[in-house]
Amino acid sequence: MANIKSAKKRIKVTQTKTLKNKMLKSALKTVIKKFEVAVTANNAEEAKANYVNVVKSLDMAASKGVIHKNKAARSKSRLAVKLNALNA
Repeated sequence: MANIKSAKKRIKVTQTKTLKNKMLKSALKTVIKKFEVAVTANNAEEAKANYVNVVKSLDMAASKGVIHKNKAARSKSRLAVKLNALNA
């Protein structure tokens, strides 16, 4: 355990940020799962609506630093390919 006041504060801040990042990652995974369930069910309308939410969530997570911007771009691309295959 830390003895110095600033080190104790850093521990608290790190714990808070870790919880927030976990929350954002969990929400992101949930949104992606909803999209993939809609794609699996061949529900194009629902998949299209969910894709908008997925893109928004990925961009937000990338801007907050929860995930890397290239990972967000890669994920959006892969999900767009699934959506386009569903529409074709």
